[in-house]
Amino acid sequence: MKKILVTGATGQIGSELTIALRSRYGAENVLAAGHKRPALGELMQSGPFCCLDVRDLPAINQVVEANNIDTIFHLAALLSAVGEEKPQQAWDVNMNGLSNVLEISRLHHCALFFPSSIAAFGPETPPMDTPQDTIQRPTTIYGITKVSGELLCDYYYHRFGVDTRGLRYPGLISSKAPPGGGTTDYAVDIFYAAIKTQHYDCFLRADTQLDMMYMPDAIAAALNMMTADSRQLRHRNAFNVTAMSFTPQQLAAEIQKHIPGFTISYSVDPLRQAIADSWPRHMNDSAARAEWGWQAQFDLPAMVKDMLEKITLNSL
Repeated sequence: MKKILVTGATGQIGSELTIALRSRYGAENVLAAGHKRPALGELMQSGPFCCLDVRDLPAINQVVEANNIDTIFHLAALLSAVGEEKPQQAWDVNMNGLSNVLEISRLHHCALFFPSSIAAFGPETPPMDTPQDTIQRPTTIYGITKVSGELLCDYYYHRFGVDTRGLRYPGLISSKAPPGGGTTDYAVDIFYAAIKTQHYDCFLRADTQLDMMYMPDAIAAALNMMTADSRQLRHRNAFNVTAMSFTPQQLAAEIQKHIPGFTISYSVDPLRQAIADSWPRHMNDSAARAEWGWQAQFDLPAMVKDMLEKITLNSL
């Protein structure tokens, strides 16, 4: 990786991945791209930025040519809950955007990272110890675009030799970026509520168990995936990766160890609850461990401690 483009750079993953890439490869070699120019902050101050609509193929082509891009981290997407409110737009952004980026990668011989998701699974998927290779059949437009994206990336690799690679992320928890309309957003919101008001009203049931990952592990997984020896990769697009699995009740109990007065209530959102119920409880990530040495660093207690420390520091 010498010249890198990050689409969706202002989102939850992109805002932190861009900084990590700039730290490793040099700020001038990592171009952040977003649909809209963000307010002045670390992302804007640390390196170059351009406005880019991933549905605009000529615009992507111009950016890649002008900047001699050889690697693309394609993160631009509408997430699960937002996608259910805007299914046509979700298909347009998620699928047409990916198709454009894949075609540009083919034309310019770029390597491509595409993040899939736990949402790529569905109700028929084995919910515990979910295998790397299993039935998927998601019930959300977001999940459908992720399965389609996995297959399309595989097609471009086998048909055209494009170096496509990807991960199936669980719910992601970040101390820096705000939630972006996902079903697992509660696991971020709860920390801000705990510090600000010591109470959180959760939109999922207390016993809703889902896979989760702290953002530092998510960033490390993407970087390690893209620098792994290609010859060792049998599952190129959509490695299961996970770090921890918990319920809102268990997360609240861990927070209470640090904030004893914290309380939680539940006002279940039927839409997001139905989405969560269709996803696995815990994925088997043994393929990622075997093929490129994946290993998470944060479990639930370590994540909660670090999140509370970081958010408290950021609010000062």
